[in-house]
Amino acid sequence: MNEPDTSSYETRTVPAPVSGDPTALPDLMMAWGLGWAGSRGVPRPVILPGGFRADVGLRGHRVRYVLHTWDVEMLAALDRQVAAPGTWIKVSGRGADLRRALSAGWTMDDTGYLMSVPFAADAVDTGTPYEIRVATAGDVVVATVLDGAGATAASGRLAPAGEFGIIDQVETAPAHQRRGLGTAVMRTLSDHAARNGMSTGLLVATDDGRHLYRSLGWRVRSEIAAAFVPEN
Repeated sequence: MNEPDTSSYETRTVPAPVSGDPTALPDLMMAWGLGWAGSRGVPRPVILPGGFRADVGLRGHRVRYVLHTWDVEMLAALDRQVAAPGTWIKVSGRGADLRRALSAGWTMDDTGYLMSVPFAADAVDTGTPYEIRVATAGDVVVATVLDGAGATAASGRLAPAGEFGIIDQVETAPAHQRRGLGTAVMRTLSDHAARNGMSTGLLVATDDGRHLYRSLGWRVRSEIAAAFVPEN
């Protein structure tokens, strides 16, 4: 795989944001990238001009480039250097603008939405027959809702990035949907984050997911357009 020419700038692993305006979009996206990598167990992202690179290492998703600041010329140059199968590009902005900036070999993915919320402590009771369990795996917190038979009905993950907590992979099994379990997972993770020094939550939602998160007080900070080069 071709990597971008880094001879003209220094790359470094992404730190948790510690200065500047913590509500600025670049800080939010960099914090999200750091937490997302922690949640997924991939190497810490590497800073690039305007964003970062995450070496995911999966078939169909070898590497992803995430940009909070970009222009057409910058994307065109990145396109020329990295358009190998399994490469993803995600940017803050509209899908139509990303599509115009890339060559024909890229496939557009669904638009996501970077969202944030102030965390608050909020004890949760799912009610019978469900039970919530919280476990940790390194720095990552996993909230799991079990049904009466002990099977997983819903789950979600929380990874820290300085003062931010990144919520990831919130899922409800089809047989248990529309019972408030996704909300219970979100509130459980928010409660844990607030009690452990994380003040602001971040996530990237699907179009369907953002409606649930809005009902819980989250707000959209940016559209996240995405494109990838298919890998057969």
